[in-house]
Amino acid sequence: MKYAIHLIFCFLLASPTLYAQSIDDELSIKKMSKDLEIFKNIRFKANSGLYKYRTEKEIDSIYQWAFKEVEKSKTYRDFYNIICALTDFEGSLHNDTALPSKIYESLKNEKKGYFPYPLKLIEGKWILNFKNKEISLGSEIISINDNKMIEVISSLYKYYTTDGINKTGKAIGINYRFSKYYRLHYGKQNVFTVTYRENNSAEIKQVSLNSIGFSEYFKNFNNRFSKPFDEPNYKDWDINEIYSYRNINKKTGLLTINSFAIGDNEKSIEHIVYAKFLDSVFSKIKKSNTSNLIVDIRHNGGGTDPNELVVYEYLTKTNFSENKNAWISFQKIPYLKYIETKVPSFLRFLGVIKYNRYFRKEFPIEKDGRFYQSSLSEDHKIRVPNENTFKGEIFLLISPRVASAGSNFGSLVASNDNTTIIGEETMGGYYGHNGHTPMSYILPKSKIITSFSVVNLEQYVNKKENQIYNRGIIPNYNITQSYNDYLNQIDTQMNFVLHLIKTENK
Repeated sequence: MKYAIHLIFCFLLASPTLYAQSIDDELSIKKMSKDLEIFKNIRFKANSGLYKYRTEKEIDSIYQWAFKEVEKSKTYRDFYNIICALTDFEGSLHNDTALPSKIYESLKNEKKGYFPYPLKLIEGKWILNFKNKEISLGSEIISINDNKMIEVISSLYKYYTTDGINKTGKAIGINYRFSKYYRLHYGKQNVFTVTYRENNSAEIKQVSLNSIGFSEYFKNFNNRFSKPFDEPNYKDWDINEIYSYRNINKKTGLLTINSFAIGDNEKSIEHIVYAKFLDSVFSKIKKSNTSNLIVDIRHNGGGTDPNELVVYEYLTKTNFSENKNAWISFQKIPYLKYIETKVPSFLRFLGVIKYNRYFRKEFPIEKDGRFYQSSLSEDHKIRVPNENTFKGEIFLLISPRVASAGSNFGSLVASNDNTTIIGEETMGGYYGHNGHTPMSYILPKSKIITSFSVVNLEQYVNKKENQIYNRGIIPNYNITQSYNDYLNQIDTQMNFVLHLIKTENK
């Protein structure tokens, strides 16, 4: 999950008949140009994150590229890839580009054209992550159909958005949907010529693999070798799996929070139970004089406020708030005729009135064309440390899966002077992100759905030399799963932090 959805638009335009039924159908340059112009206008008017990580010159340049690409494009897939590239270039993990349902259903029904096996990034190499008779498990894939893997992977980055120029988070999507992404970029392939190298071998081998269908690939992914270890990156959590605490030993405790999707608000039953859990845990930690606390958020893709904030009250020594400032680029929703909806147009004004009123109330301060959140907003509420706040050493475990509310929380904890960060760079930004209020538009000719969150947020964190503006949270110790630990389903990062604590205690 990529963030808390505070508003869901219910006043949206009914979807007209689709023209294209397959992603490989032809689409005229005229239709592409029309949709690209509308897409550009929507982003310039409604998306406050357009220049968050990119200069005006860079944005102008990529749109010049896009219009030139349209002139030499022929198919729906060509245009879809252009929109994905533009969406990814902005640098927001809350950006999304979705195919209309009929075209997506046609992909799901395809019986061939897909790479057969899931891959996984291990120690900087893309390896085969499936037991089969053709290529040994764990073999490094060097090229596919004469395209080197470094070129293949970089061409697939556009399908999975991350904050800023982060790349580690993109592996989460590629590990899962490699075959689908390959098909979207390169088209359907009947045969895949794969060049590979087995583990601990210098010999380069080659094999031809027959393609399979969409559904068959995802069945293979569901049976991937690494599933027992990495399933938490892709599962939907039951409420009783989301958070836990246990003592490692007399001095060290482990707090795991796999998601912040714990009820819709502070009054929900799930949140109340969670708050009681935190109070009980940190009361016991204080009484037991626990000096080391491991906080594991490696599988936390986000959730709803204030679930990340109430736990930070137990991990901080200073006052804080959710963010330093937040703004949007409009007070009236622009380009209403393209908003995604199933509600008849004659009822649309009811929703428009409601949500425009919300925007004016929540973002009343205009400055240089931006509309800023009021200091009275709940997001600027000053929160104080809990009486049972932990004052020992914090060891924060992070991964590329950490996003949105997860990375907001991780950034707050990483900002502490008593925190050591272990793992891999998060996909969510350290200093801020675009989030909170998602909006979706339908491009009229292609029916491609483009979504983004409209609130530009600056997180309440300290500036640190090792934390870079357009990147995720950077760990103090960059630790990835080793190849041997991959084969044996061992947690390299947890073993590292336990050894680190043991060494420091000595």
